[in-house]
Amino acid sequence: MAKSFRTLDDIGDVHGKRVLVREDLNVPFADGAVTDDTRLRATIPTVTELSDKGAIVLVLAHFGRPKGVPSPEMSLAQITRPYEAVLGRPVRYIDWEGDAANVATLQPGDIAVLENTRFFGGEEKNDPAVIDRFAALGDLYVNDAFSAAHRAHASTEGLARRLPAFAGRAMEAELVALEKALGEPEHPVAAVVGGAKVSTKLDVLKHLVGKVDHLIIGGGMANTFLAARGVDVGKSLCEHDLTGTAEEILEAADRANCTVHLPYDVVVAKEFKANPPTRTVNVHEVAADEMILDVGPAAVEALGDVLKNCRTLVWNGPLGAFETTPFDKATVALAKTAAALTIGGTLVSVAGGGDTVAALNHAGVADDLTFVSTAGGAFLEWMEGRELPGVAALIQ
Repeated sequence: MAKSFRTLDDIGDVHGKRVLVREDLNVPFADGAVTDDTRLRATIPTVTELSDKGAIVLVLAHFGRPKGVPSPEMSLAQITRPYEAVLGRPVRYIDWEGDAANVATLQPGDIAVLENTRFFGGEEKNDPAVIDRFAALGDLYVNDAFSAAHRAHASTEGLARRLPAFAGRAMEAELVALEKALGEPEHPVAAVVGGAKVSTKLDVLKHLVGKVDHLIIGGGMANTFLAARGVDVGKSLCEHDLTGTAEEILEAADRANCTVHLPYDVVVAKEFKANPPTRTVNVHEVAADEMILDVGPAAVEALGDVLKNCRTLVWNGPLGAFETTPFDKATVALAKTAAALTIGGTLVSVAGGGDTVAALNHAGVADDLTFVSTAGGAFLEWMEGRELPGVAALIQ
């Protein structure tokens, strides 16, 4: 998309204005502490910029799945102090009881976190009454939570159509990166799609074959494609009932001149555990009592050569069972190649999805790619080519 959404550059004078900012504060939380503050840190540019310009910043967010029933375990009150530490400035917590009166006491530059939006049953239903309740507290709306943009909720889609709406800095960066990756990318384009099951990525694969020049399939789902090609994958994870669908995707790729890359050498073991006895074999040499757990070194080297001839890369999912050594080698090796090409300026690399982020962090290269999205479902739906309601509502 050419920049068809308004950003903070277009918001004008916000001094004294109440700005409702939808952020993602749904962080992992255990034993009274935030165990990963990545999402909190992602909010810093937008929240501090608005605060520095004198806005009254009212942060809207959900936490957990309370399904309209307030509970102390899912209250954003417990996130306020960790958030204050991340921002390096005071943060008020405002309950929904007496919210309007408490908002009225805030001064320009103040930051407040409003209680969990999902304490309202109508939040997830995009209920006009809930939209009204939220809108009454603010003058302007900023959506900075791409990870929630695939949901048409009151705080993501409804408010954007009720108040003057803008994309925050994190949302802006995400949309610009995604546009470079699949909207109007520089060709040749490669996509790496991994993960356990074809069934969870069917729509992604069907969409990508018409968009990319090279489709690299890894993880357990590659076994289903190998089986569709007549390869005996032993006792590997494989959705044999989807081999027909896999064949249809391969045929669609042929029609679209998209080259599909499946592993031709693999790492196998008889047990799925850390550091078992392994063999590296041609895919046609997998024994009946063995399972494929990673892509082999020859295939990874060839995939690296593919990336060297590409200008754009989209990555979702690991190549092997990367959480368990030694089945992380292929993912780490290809990730390091992608990072080196990105640093060298020949590749625009965009990656996303929970397992993908974990794998890239494990490889030590997450900061070296062009853009790494922490959004899970929203990133996947974008890869499927779906319209995201929270983004569509921002487009002018």
